[in-house]
Amino acid sequence: MEVNYKLLNLLSEHARYSDRELAVMLGMTEEEVKRQIAEMENEGVIRVYKAVVDWERTDRPYVSAIIELKVIPQPDSGFEDVARRIMKFDEVESVYLMSGGYDLCVIVTGKTFQEVSMFVAKRLATMAEVTSTATHFVLRRYKELNVQLCDTESDDRGTMSL
Repeated sequence: MEVNYKLLNLLSEHARYSDRELAVMLGMTEEEVKRQIAEMENEGVIRVYKAVVDWERTDRPYVSAIIELKVIPQPDSGFEDVARRIMKFDEVESVYLMSGGYDLCVIVTGKTFQEVSMFVAKRLATMAEVTSTATHFVLRRYKELNVQLCDTESDDRGTMSL
C-alpha cells in the first residue's frame, strides 16, 4: 500500500471533509479517495476519527495530568509490557516512550484532581516496575492536536508604567 501523505494531512486537519471535497483538493476522483481511505483504515494507518473537545466550555468536570514514570525495563520486552498494561486503564488517554529524564509519559484524565492523584498513587506508583512518578496537572489547554482552544489573542498581563 502506498501512503498518500497529502490525504492524511487533510484528514488530520479536518476529519469531516467529504470524499468529494478531498477529491477536489487532491485532484483525484471520489472513488480514488474512498479506496485510499479504506486501505489506510484496513492497514491501521488511520486508527480512528476523533473530535477535539474544549472541555472548559462544558459543565462536565474534567482534569488532565501528565505523569512522568521511571520504569525498570523488563527482560526480552523492555518497556513494551509495562506500557501495554498501563494503556489498558480507563483513566489513561495516552502513553509515550520518552528519551531523557524519564521513560514513559502517561496522559491521564479524571473528574477531579483527587481522582487523578489517587489513580497515580494506587494504580501506577504501586506497579513493581515503576520506580518513580512525577505528576503535572494541566491547568489550561491552549492548543491541542493543532487546534487552537483559546479564542482571543489578548494580552492579559496588563500595562506597565515607568
